[in-house]
Amino acid sequence: MGNKKTTIKDIANVLGITPSAVSKALNNHPRISEKTKNAVIQVAQNLNYQPNHIASALRKGKTNLVGVIIPRASSNFFSSIIEKIEDILNDKGYNVIITQSNESYKKECASIEALLFTQVDGIIASMANETVKLDFYNKVKKKGIPLILFDRGENDLNVDYVGIDDYQSSHMVINHLVEQGCKRIAHISGNSNARIYKNRIRGYIDALEQHNLPFKKELLIESNLRQKDGRKIMQQLLELPERPDAVYASGDYVALGALEVLKQNNIKVPEDMALVGFSNEPFSSIVTPAITSIEQHSEKIGELAALTFLKRVAAPNEEVSLNKMILTPELIVRGSSLRVKTD
Repeated sequence: MGNKKTTIKDIANVLGITPSAVSKALNNHPRISEKTKNAVIQVAQNLNYQPNHIASALRKGKTNLVGVIIPRASSNFFSSIIEKIEDILNDKGYNVIITQSNESYKKECASIEALLFTQVDGIIASMANETVKLDFYNKVKKKGIPLILFDRGENDLNVDYVGIDDYQSSHMVINHLVEQGCKRIAHISGNSNARIYKNRIRGYIDALEQHNLPFKKELLIESNLRQKDGRKIMQQLLELPERPDAVYASGDYVALGALEVLKQNNIKVPEDMALVGFSNEPFSSIVTPAITSIEQHSEKIGELAALTFLKRVAAPNEEVSLNKMILTPELIVRGSSLRVKTD
């Protein structure tokens, strides 16, 4: 049959029965004899028949597919969330389709379109840095498909959300740095259009004020939080007339890039400049010095996102109140910021 895909009709023609009978046999219908079922299975194997599970699922009104959209697959934070989501949903008979936006609004929109075309039963997503318009996410809502956002999400969408207290995170970081004697603290942020980074910036500025430290515009720099951004911004900070004595980076990769530049310039960390990252990536504990970072509880976020989806599909026609689950972050103190030695 060459490259032509085998269909139910092909099997029916070989056996001289109807396509309907073949379909019933493949689905183990009780009214089809065991002899016919065995014959259908044998011919299907001989013809290398591949059933169209999506078409079959659509006839039942359910695909058992869930789309997950993440900004970056390279991040351990996002990969561990995916792993937890898969563990829980696979156990309940769902398969997960994973897409990454690479922080691109355009790619994120394309992912949503593809997932909607595939007729997924739900979408669990963390928004791209570039995303400002919410029209594609509103499209998901209008179709009545469960939409759960995690880590990055906007209140305007009015959907379920799981994340940490980003405002509190900044307070924890600044409080720690002030305790270490830092007075001129820079912040490398993500895009302030995103709610989580807006909250971290707000927490950073408020915490400085609480410690009677002035906020300096030149010490707050937005970025895409990549390693190369950390290198570029750290160089920029070093060229200021008055350097910072600490840097609070809103991601471990950007903190790693900053650390590389500090080492290249023979600037002692933390003695000359303290450094704090965010997300507690595995590498943060093994570089020298190890990077102080915020633990975001990725596995718990993945678990809550998956369970929230299951709760939605279990009662599709019921009015279930929205869940906004905010977890308490944890500051993991390491050598990059620890100036004051404690007993």
